[in-house]
Amino acid sequence: MTNRAAWTRREALALAGLGLAGAALPLGCRHAMDATRTDDMERKDVKDVVVVGGGPGGVSAALALGRGRKKVLVCDAGTPRNAAAEEVHTYLTRDGIPPREFRRVAWEQMRPYDVELREARVLDVERVGTVFRVALEGGGVVEARRVLLATGMVDVMRELPGYSDLWGKAIFQCPFCHGWEIQDRAWGVLATNEVSLDFAVMLTGWTRDLVVFVMDGFEVPADKRALLEKAGVRLETRRIRGLIAAGEKLEAVELEDGTRVPREALFDRPPQRQSSLVQRLGLELNEEGFVKLKGPGETSVPGIYAAGDLGTRAQAAIVAASAGMLAAGMLNHDLNLERAGAAHGPAQG
Repeated sequence: MTNRAAWTRREALALAGLGLAGAALPLGCRHAMDATRTDDMERKDVKDVVVVGGGPGGVSAALALGRGRKKVLVCDAGTPRNAAAEEVHTYLTRDGIPPREFRRVAWEQMRPYDVELREARVLDVERVGTVFRVALEGGGVVEARRVLLATGMVDVMRELPGYSDLWGKAIFQCPFCHGWEIQDRAWGVLATNEVSLDFAVMLTGWTRDLVVFVMDGFEVPADKRALLEKAGVRLETRRIRGLIAAGEKLEAVELEDGTRVPREALFDRPPQRQSSLVQRLGLELNEEGFVKLKGPGETSVPGIYAAGDLGTRAQAAIVAASAGMLAAGMLNHDLNLERAGAAHGPAQG
């Protein structure tokens, strides 16, 4: 039986508001903000929430917050992680939609609500009293009661000739996003650890023509070699010299001795890092470098929430949107509770 002793009354109510009261979600302690009435709570120019990032996680949160009658500003620098992708996939009712069209539809549906989009990069976030001051590129400053980070992760391109040019066009991370369109073709996997070897075996559900290219001197254990052989996956341990392409199409992987292995697609999970903003905020990260979340969206800094790829290796548009919705639910309840506490006394956990 799940231990719910760590749950606070606010958590239970917030999850009930999302229809999740019966869900056994392990949540940590919540960070109560100052529940004393201040002039900041009544100022019309203060946003309830500034959302940093206009991807699926950010706009999903903005929609939920808008429907919760919150004043929201979404700041989007205009450089989405899926910029190289032609279509969004495995997103129910939107499978195959181009990212730009996805964005247009999202903002069309935001019209009835008090949600504003501003194409501006957020440079810094500073807590001043009961509000956050959000500094924007160009000198603008916005004040908000809460901040939701939906900045995604920064993919670090491998120093491999041809890699950057093929990223998102012939080099992919997720087979659920791209595998159907290129099924039964010649694929390759760049392997740097045992997890990537298991990932390669999983890819045989889409194609049987699969080669694993060992990277960074990684030693493949004997049991994994046997697993790959049994799955019909070829193992290539020679060092890669570069990728041979014709425009945006991959033709072959060139090895150190000049051998060219014909391939049409590569799957890889390159190193990732947090955005410079997240790094400056000093949020607690887990051992993999993702933002550590104590509950739906809650970071180690009170009043700053996070949703989407920056908090998980499970990175997909629909997953980010779900995380944004959950974070917005907790945010909305947190703000409502604060207002009630300001008028009627501090809420009890």
